[in-house]
Amino acid sequence: MVKFKYKVVLLFVCLFSAIGLLAQKNLKLVDYEEITTGAQQTGLYLPLLENKNVALVAHQSSLIGNTHLVDSLLLLGVKVEAIFCPEHGFRGNAEAGALVDNEVDAKTGIPIISLYGKHKKPTAADLANIDVVVFDLQDVGVRFYTYVSTMTYVLEACVEQNIPVVILDRPNPNGFLIDGPVLDLKYKSFVGMHEVPIAHGMTLGEYALMAVEQQWFEASEELDLTVIPMQNYSHEMIVKLPIKPSPNLPTWQAVYLYPSLCLFEGTEVSVGRGTPYPFEVYGSPDIVYGSFVFIPESIPGVSLHPKFEGQPCYGQNLRGYAENFQQNNSQLNLSWLISAYKNASDSSKFFNNFFEKLAGTDSLRHQIQAGYSEKEIEASWKKDLDKFKLIREKYLLYP
Repeated sequence: MVKFKYKVVLLFVCLFSAIGLLAQKNLKLVDYEEITTGAQQTGLYLPLLENKNVALVAHQSSLIGNTHLVDSLLLLGVKVEAIFCPEHGFRGNAEAGALVDNEVDAKTGIPIISLYGKHKKPTAADLANIDVVVFDLQDVGVRFYTYVSTMTYVLEACVEQNIPVVILDRPNPNGFLIDGPVLDLKYKSFVGMHEVPIAHGMTLGEYALMAVEQQWFEASEELDLTVIPMQNYSHEMIVKLPIKPSPNLPTWQAVYLYPSLCLFEGTEVSVGRGTPYPFEVYGSPDIVYGSFVFIPESIPGVSLHPKFEGQPCYGQNLRGYAENFQQNNSQLNLSWLISAYKNASDSSKFFNNFFEKLAGTDSLRHQIQAGYSEKEIEASWKKDLDKFKLIREKYLLYP
């Protein structure tokens, strides 16, 4: 169980933040500035950091206003001893899957320890002189986006070293979406560690509470965990992120389309990496999937040697689809994937070995190959999704 004193903090803040949102019914596109993040509410967590050696888990979106969290805490007299960074690095300039090295922050001189390099879980040596860990990452609410996996390893390491964790919650820009197959643990990996659907509809603070009480890591009940929730956030919002959470999610449209389009990463189809509009398009040089044409190129710090580099790809520009979000029934769109498979020049080579890790199951590939319709596939998820939603409800901090 999460310690009771922290539940009191959570309930007080959440009930306050929910005022005025409970009657909201329609999905709404909002600017980030309309929300008060956990990081902004320094009065709630600074007492937990006073006279402590602090480690931050942070990246380029870990801001209080326009100031980075590390700089803000230093100005407030907090003793920051280490920074841990996830995939894409501390400044968010490493492409997807690229290993990130340890370094020293040029501005502050604080050592930066990579959690996407030689190891993905903080070691005892990494945490040797740390009294409390502050976790502040901007997530996008999708199982295969690796920040939830990084958070799990951080929580697990802190249990082992008896170190308290403070999570500064941020909005899930896809928080309205709960869809996709629930992970089969046979396909557990760093891009999917837990029995949740592709889109889980939770903030990282809510997800952490679930991970602890569902005992998704050893001795989770011993964790000293504090979550600082947001104010003025609702799960019926699409939140425009002011800073891209990773190099290939530069716009709110890309973030919105990511849960559906990332499945193409396990196929022979490009999702526009190496173009100005990654995860807003899809296409191929071999099959004409639509009238939109794009040519992937290497972009340092974003996408080196992307799929089909230098080749014209013919496909779809989905930016308009994203902008019509209120007509899209708040669900994953499988129609693009199914259509692409049906039109593939060689269907036996359409999927690659990464597809099952992304889908979290082998059934989706088999259903598409067998000719199942989108509605039939979605119906096959219902039982597991309903079960997950019941579990999820217990940990929600926002309406």
